[in-house]
Amino acid sequence: MARKSLVDTVAEDLLEQIVQGKLAIDAGLPSEADIGLTHDVSRMTVREAIKTLQAQGVVRVESGRGSFVNPVSKWNSLDAVLRVSAVGTSDSEVAVQLVEVRRLFETGATSLAALRRSDADMDALRAELHRMRTSHEANDVATFVQADLDFHDVILRASGNVFLGAMFEPLTRVLAERREQTSRVVEIQAHALYQHGMILDALQSQDAEAARRAMESHMDQTLEDLRTFVLNPK
Repeated sequence: MARKSLVDTVAEDLLEQIVQGKLAIDAGLPSEADIGLTHDVSRMTVREAIKTLQAQGVVRVESGRGSFVNPVSKWNSLDAVLRVSAVGTSDSEVAVQLVEVRRLFETGATSLAALRRSDADMDALRAELHRMRTSHEANDVATFVQADLDFHDVILRASGNVFLGAMFEPLTRVLAERREQTSRVVEIQAHALYQHGMILDALQSQDAEAARRAMESHMDQTLEDLRTFVLNPK
């Protein structure tokens, strides 16, 4: 993994303070000098970090006054929005909303993938499904989660639409964290294996509508499992 630059480190710290509410909406950021002292960096580094947040719509720079936190409605970084939403919204609401977003992205991607997938894509999907099965049998949750994520990543790439992959990427970290929680439930793993098998069969048939329905069924099952085993366990 590439090492973060000083600019990235400062920008990340400022964003974290905003996400946690330590820097409120419309509040001014500390002065460049104070930020520089806190992080032991030059004013040039601080300015570049603020420019990074400005490009994401997280902050605005007002001439002669300083830098201020923008309302979340003006943010254009999906990663930043996801992070602040996860803090400001109940866990159950975030979980359901993530499934809703996945449904929008992945049903369309799977439909496209059915028409555009290659033999290599199918081999990759079979390999990931096999990895899910073996890790399920070995009770290896971490490997199961990674194979699950990789299965869906293959579908996004197989769709042939670069925008889908780029737009979905910020969700990957959040999904990984959430699936570590849900995939500990054996029943959820079993349901996921069945649903992924159905998706694989639909993609093999190259039937776009069948593939869309298979992914839709997977999202329905995911939502049901969330409500049954995680959000409202008996």
